[in-house]
This record gives sequence, structure tokens and C-alpha cells, in this order.
Amino acid sequence: MTNAMGYHSTASCACGRVSLGLIGAPIMTVACYCDDCQEAARRIESVPGAPPVKATDGGTPYLVYRKDRLEVAAGREYLLADKLHPASVTHRVVASCCNSAMYLGFDDGKHWVDIYRSRVQGKPPPIAMRICTRFAPRPEDVPGDVPSHARYPFGFIARLLAARLAMALPFRRRAGVISQRG
Repeated sequence: MTNAMGYHSTASCACGRVSLGLIGAPIMTVACYCDDCQEAARRIESVPGAPPVKATDGGTPYLVYRKDRLEVAAGREYLLADKLHPASVTHRVVASCCNSAMYLGFDDGKHWVDIYRSRVQGKPPPIAMRICTRFAPRPEDVPGDVPSHARYPFGFIARLLAARLAMALPFRRRAGVISQRG
């Protein structure tokens, strides 16, 4: 089901000035425990007024979307990208109006973005897998509700590759609906 703007889901910052339109279903939903996600969460959460980024177990929950399925619907002027290290290929995009972490992007041409699950409006899909759990602050606290992987599992990589192949197909957007050209 789509909303009035043609998006299947939206993500917004805590104060509502920034809104992201999300088209279609995510590639997957994950919680990441890597060192970079933990450090980024600590940095973002240390800014005054910033809403929580990571879960109580130290993981950062994301909805992984194809990059072409994300649109900034409102508040582009508030979005700021930040890198943990100058040479990093990843950047976290934060809404400067209220210090809400919005998504994780890549500088090296990756075809996906990771939307912070806490920013998705309504009831976002549940976490389907936990990745990089070897970096969890307390591995014994990582929930056993879904498959957990110490690294990036084959299933994760395979779904990203499948999404990349799907992007190569000719699609067009008509009235908020993605359709294959016939």
C-alpha cells in the first residue's frame, strides 16, 4: 500500500522537518554490531538532544534499501553527512534540526543505503538477521530471536547482489509505483 506521496514507507527525523520516502520493500532488515556502527552510534547519541541510535544490546538496527528507492521528500537542507575517519567510504547522514540519525550511505558507488530502523514511521519490518556479532559489546546479550552471524554471511551478500542485478533492469516510476518497462 502506498501513501499519498506514492511511498510505501516514510522515515522522518524526531522533529518532523526531514522526511524520506521509501519505495517498495527493503532488501532486508538487519542489526549490525560492527565497530564502526557502534562508534557512530556513540558519536551521534552524544550530541545534545539526539534520539537513541543503537539498541540496548549494542546493535544498530537498519532497513537496507536500494539507493534508487530512497527519496528525500522534505528537509534536504537539514541533512549533514559525517564520516568516522576522513578516508572512510561510509558516511552517516544526520538531520541537523534535531540530531536524528537518518541513514548510512557509501561513497564508493554501493547500490544500497541503510535506513535507521528507529526513523521509519509506523511499524517497520522486524529484524531478520544480526551481523558482525563478534564485535558486540557483550555477545551474551545478543538476542537469539533471528540468525546471528559473526561476519557478513553469504545470505546477506547474496541479497545485496540480487538487488544490484534488479537495478540493472529497466524500471520507471509512474504515480509512485515502480513498474517494469514493457
